Amino acid sequence: MTTENTTTADTGTDARTAPAATRAEYCVIACADAWRDNGEVLASPMGLIPSIGARLARHTFSPDLLLTDGEALIIGVDGTPEGWLPYRRHLTMVTGGRRHVMMGASQIDRFGNQNISCIGDWEQPARQLLGVRGAPVNTLNNPVSYWIPRHSTRVFVERVDMICGVGYDSAAAAGPSATRYHRIPRVVTDLGVLDFATPDRSMRLASLHPGVTVDQVREATGFALTIADDVPCTREPTAAELDLIREVIDPRGTRNREVGA
Repeated sequence: MTTENTTTADTGTDARTAPAATRAEYCVIACADAWRDNGEVLASPMGLIPSIGARLARHTFSPDLLLTDGEALIIGVDGTPEGWLPYRRHLTMVTGGRRHVMMGASQIDRFGNQNISCIGDWEQPARQLLGVRGAPVNTLNNPVSYWIPRHSTRVFVERVDMICGVGYDSAAAAGPSATRYHRIPRVVTDLGVLDFATPDRSMRLASLHPGVTVDQVREATGFALTIADDVPCTREPTAAELDLIREVIDPRGTRNREVGA
């Protein structure tokens, strides 16, 4: 598997903007910005929109990102092979904190505890899901963001049925060994961006995608969010970023299958 050739121009400084960005493209931008200033880390996007976002970040303001989740031949921006990443080295990066994952969530609560394992009582669940998988290790060793394409009360719940990804309150209860590397930079949904920049590390509404209201987000969330009096809009894509999304990264428009108009 090879990483793709990229340009390294920081289009975040481009003052031009293109009209008619879609909701999906705002979601792509919000996901891409999760990897801003991350440096040389392994970006692990799980999902279509996060994958497009990670590739956009590498094309623009985060050229040092590594986009692979396995053994890879590392290719420089000029097409010259730079090295080989064996799987053992990949695992070292994962366990050593040199990774920023963007996972999904079947449930997530106000402190960022995530569930992808089961719905209902653990001993006899109503529905079996993916299983815990790597969520505990991810959240305790690396920054972990989340992508949720359908913001609803089924996903944003008061209390998750099972903790897979560790939230801020659970990490604090476990002590310094859990909190040392634990960080949840953001949660991106089809309605907006949320983070945990509050005194008690509970979820707050950081930005709204254009056309979305605060009341819509409240109604789609199963707990009380911290919401400022004036919530900003999600950053608008620049013209250069839209060109990359539409012409280079996702010319077939697959992003719109995950997030509609």
